[in-house]
Amino acid sequence: MNEILVDTGPLVAYLDRSDRDHAWAKETLMQLTRPLLTCEAVIAEALFLLRRGGIDPDGLLNLISRGLVVPGFSLATEIGPIQHLMKTYRSIPMSLADACLVRMAEIHENAKVMTLDSDFVVYRKSRRKVIPLLRPER
Repeated sequence: MNEILVDTGPLVAYLDRSDRDHAWAKETLMQLTRPLLTCEAVIAEALFLLRRGGIDPDGLLNLISRGLVVPGFSLATEIGPIQHLMKTYRSIPMSLADACLVRMAEIHENAKVMTLDSDFVVYRKSRRKVIPLLRPER
C-alpha cells in the first residue's frame, strides 16, 4: 500500500466523537497498516480545532508519539514550491497546511491524501496531475 497523507479534518474527526465524519475516520484509520504522513501545519490546525472544541489534544499528540502519525515535511527546504502553490491557488485561498500536503503528494508520487476538504478536488500536483484522495462519500 502507498503512503497516506493525512489532512486536518480526518484527524479531528477521528478524535471528536461528535464530528459527523467520526465513524468514517475511525473505520478508515483502523484499516490502515502504515503510519500516516503529515506536516506540522496540519498538526497545528488540528490541535487548534481540538482545543476550540473542548477536546484534549493529548489524543493527537499520542498518535504522533506512538508513530502512527508522522510529521515528515520540512517547510524550510520546500518554501519555494509552497509559495508557488499558494500563489497559484490564491483565489481559493490555499492554506499553508493544504500547500504542504499538495507538495508532499508531489514528493510521494503514489500517495493518497486523506481529507474532508473539497478543495483537494481542485488542487493539482505537478501542475496537472489529479491528487488521489481518500475521503468519505457524500
